[in-house]
This record gives sequence, structure tokens and C-alpha cells, in this order.
Amino acid sequence: MKKKIIITLDGWSSCGKSTLAKQLATKLGYTYVDSGAMYRAITLYFLQHQVLWTDEKMLTEALKKIELAFVEDSATGKSNIYLNGKNVELLIRELVVAEKVSEVSAIKEVRNFAVAKQQEMGKQKGVVMDGRDIGTVVFPEAELKIFMTADNEIRIKRRFIEMRELDSNVSIEEVKKNIESRDYTDSNREISPLRKADDAIVLDNTHLTTGQQFEIAFNWANEKSSM
Repeated sequence: MKKKIIITLDGWSSCGKSTLAKQLATKLGYTYVDSGAMYRAITLYFLQHQVLWTDEKMLTEALKKIELAFVEDSATGKSNIYLNGKNVELLIRELVVAEKVSEVSAIKEVRNFAVAKQQEMGKQKGVVMDGRDIGTVVFPEAELKIFMTADNEIRIKRRFIEMRELDSNVSIEEVKKNIESRDYTDSNREISPLRKADDAIVLDNTHLTTGQQFEIAFNWANEKSSM
């Protein structure tokens, strides 16, 4: 009988982490947790309520008012993030949030808040979680850690196609600037910078289809859950 494990997927933005994580969770019957969506939802709340996150007191009070949950849509089978009882899955994908999420997620208090919730979600195992520091900070004991990467131009193209579905006016230059900015902030922040865990397996999907990368990761998961 296979045991339930924790699977983490870290890596650069627009590398397909969420797509692969969702596929693995569905196939394995695991819970999928989109950690990036959590930081985006927190950022959305700050923007909507004009929270000055450089003000420690205002920041602390704001975090006390934030409730996050993942709710499965019975019609689509997708897990959507809810902010204080409201489905914000579409709102958190807008460029205005994307432009600020790396800055917000670099704040120590925000990361502590999110990490505590993520660790609570993983207590029973059988979880697939993607993000920037899942294998290094949130679940350093995870049985399978995957670090995803791809060539920059491929990542920009993927992100542009995704953003065009939300905003037909977005330009590829805006997307390129956003990705470069996020890469720099994610890898240079003082708190939990993006880095590959020593025991993570690198998955470069530059020349892989979503189906091909899934087969590779699924085989890794089967190996780890059988050990």
C-alpha cells in the first residue's frame, strides 16, 4: 500500500508550477494548495483596503482581518481561493496584483502568516503545494521536492498568453518587465528567498509539453510514495 506524501514544487514564475501541481493532486487524489494564490489574495486585500504595508501597526491589524480558504468548485473540480468568504480567483490574477505581490510576499510578517496556514494544511500529508519556498521553508521534510525552471523567453511567452486572456491590452513588454522584476525580488529578498532545496529534483520544462512533464513528475511521486 502506498503511503501519502508531501510534494512541493518551487521555481521561477511562469514555469507551470500550478498546472503541474493541479495535475498531480488530481491524479493522486491529494489536496492542492496554491501558495502563490495566498500571497496574491493578501496583496489584493491590501490594495482594496489601502493598507500601507510599510506601516507595521497597519500591517499587523490588516493581517488579523484576513481569512483564506480553498474551496473546490463542484462544477469544474478546480480549487478556488476565497478571501474573507469571497471567491477572488480571477481578481488575484490581474496585473495590478502581480506588480505588487513580490513586494508584499517579501515582508516577514506576511510570510509568517502564510507559512503557518500552509503548514497547518499539510499536517495530514497527501498535499501538493507550489510556490517559492515550499521545499526550503514550509515543508523542508517533504518526501518529494521538485524545482521547476524554463528559459526566460518561454516563460515570458507563456505568461503573456495567460495575461491576454484577462486583459487584451497588456503588452509583452509589460509582461517581460513584470517577470524580471519578480525574479529579482523573489531571489534577493531577505526573508525566504527563492532557491533550490539541496534535495530537490530539477525539472526543466523548456522543451516539454504539459503531458510530458506530468509523466516525469508522476513517476517520481510513485517512486517516493512506494519507499
